[in-house]
Amino acid sequence: MKFIFLIGGFTGLILTGTASYFAGHQADRVLFDGAVGCLVGALLFRWFWTVLVRGIREIILQRHAAATAAAKSKS
Repeated sequence: MKFIFLIGGFTGLILTGTASYFAGHQADRVLFDGAVGCLVGALLFRWFWTVLVRGIREIILQRHAAATAAAKSKS
């Protein structure tokens, strides 16, 4: 989970910092935009990771339930 949070923060920092730089902003504004992008990117990646893990868990539980039902029907 920490790894995903760090990747999201780094991605947000790089993307928004680069966009702000190419928009012609001053250095202080580029750093501020990068910091905000870092926070937003980290939170978005964390949310996405939670959704992804929840979906994988549901798939595993459904497959287990289907395998258990198939084993009962064969008996």
